[in-house]
Amino acid sequence: MTVVRPLAPADVLEELGRRRIVAVIRAGSADAAVFAAQALAAGGVDAVEVTYTTPGAAIAIRELVDAQSDLLLGAGTLTSAAQAREAVEAGASFLVSPYTCVPVLDVGAESDVLAIPGVMTPTEIAAVRERAPLLKLFPAGIGGPALLRALRGPFPDLRLLPTGGVSAENVADWLAAGAFAIGAGSDLCPPRLVDERDRVEIERRARAYVSAAGREDA
Repeated sequence: MTVVRPLAPADVLEELGRRRIVAVIRAGSADAAVFAAQALAAGGVDAVEVTYTTPGAAIAIRELVDAQSDLLLGAGTLTSAAQAREAVEAGASFLVSPYTCVPVLDVGAESDVLAIPGVMTPTEIAAVRERAPLLKLFPAGIGGPALLRALRGPFPDLRLLPTGGVSAENVADWLAAGAFAIGAGSDLCPPRLVDERDRVEIERRARAYVSAAGREDA
């Protein structure tokens, strides 16, 4: 499917829920990030977060926006308004922070771009849920699917994107616990495979995730 940009936050939210898997790319260069995103897309994982721990992250996002129209592209590990603005200018459709970074939320609101803050506790959720329709549960592996299930008790309508500790083996558990979608990093796209440009193995891992998530296109 070709995504027409720019997408409104509600449309991005809908797409993330449909695609179910967000690949979190940490790479040593912009070129490496582009390679990883394209390999993942070839395997069926077509929502990608290029982290700002990647040198030249904005360059990678801009190149992918221009060259890979089937990808839903976001920027991750954002910790400042300047980073968020740069990501928006590069064409990012969503902005992700590892914690509740208010300046990134502000840029998202100003730019009409979906911002996804990181949370871990009920207090953090309560403080930000009115500003963000989707929250990143991070590091999700500490509590596992049981934590997500428990949080949805007092917050039954909560949309959570668990990230950290997600693997192909537990994707189904996360979704069964009520995850809106899942974020997968080093298990899905290990830096070693990116460094080695191992497209075959990255594609294989992507297909395994798509299958585990029960996607109709698996």
